[in-house]
Amino acid sequence: MNRMCRAISVNERGYYKWLNNGRRPKKWQPLLAEIHKIPDEEPDNDNYGADRMLIALTQRGIMTSLSSVRRAMRKGNLLKPNRRSPDGLTKADKKAMRPQNLIKRNFTAKAPNEKWLTDISQVQCKDGKLYIAQVFDCFGGEIISLAMDTNMKKELCISAVEAAFKLRNPCSGVLVHNDAGSQYTSDAYKLMIRKHHAVQSMSDVGKCYDNARMESFFATLKKGKLHRIDTAKLAVEQVKKIIFRYVMIYYNRKRISTVNPGGWTQTVYRENQQLLVQLLKFRVFLNCTKIDFFILFFFLKCANIVVLTIRFEALLC
Repeated sequence: MNRMCRAISVNERGYYKWLNNGRRPKKWQPLLAEIHKIPDEEPDNDNYGADRMLIALTQRGIMTSLSSVRRAMRKGNLLKPNRRSPDGLTKADKKAMRPQNLIKRNFTAKAPNEKWLTDISQVQCKDGKLYIAQVFDCFGGEIISLAMDTNMKKELCISAVEAAFKLRNPCSGVLVHNDAGSQYTSDAYKLMIRKHHAVQSMSDVGKCYDNARMESFFATLKKGKLHRIDTAKLAVEQVKKIIFRYVMIYYNRKRISTVNPGGWTQTVYRENQQLLVQLLKFRVFLNCTKIDFFILFFFLKCANIVVLTIRFEALLC
């Protein structure tokens, strides 16, 4: 070996160091192997970015850093390009009376059914365009209802919001925010909002960022699903089923959230919040002491209900 190293002008010690390091896997390789397991559980998970992938790994007990996840995903060619800028679809009716912008780009909510967002998007299909309207709950980011049709008339928007009221049956005063499209300034839409004792808020004309969180959902839907399949070769009814399955099953119930504590999905986070409210009412009803409340907290911690335990810890301090 000494002669061979001299023949090619290589240090023998350096050769053995290279040989040993070459057999040892790089630090990012075992991590990349764990990352590949996540899309295997759910095909739509292969669109996860580094932030969401880090949460998924943490939930599986794999402690690492964001930079390590990003490095491993870059080595595995798993990082996705940036999203495209939103394009407006609805057209404003300049003669119509428009409600004020009450939400003012504040998309946070302390409880479910406090602030809702709604808008329309379109998808090109084989037999025409499919228009999608939905209602988005700012608390947790859950899609409450979906309405789809081959036209973008006001009835589509009304149908989506009506379905949300039937599903949630909220108290009076829900803030419903939409863009400045003529569908949302129509008398029929305003009458429906008043019927449910809700408050309408509207984006300024041409200001897509006034409804930025709704636009962000559309970007997720299109980048995560629709841009990855050739919808122009699929019939409208087929695309409807694909969208419903992605939004109501995967997005709401399976997809990790980078906004909610612990990465909990939108539906789980809302249900945990509602359970917490009921438990607090139960405590007041029974006049529980702090010790009794601590026992309840310990039970939840053993059940590994992370979102609830975070809130109980704050109450116990």
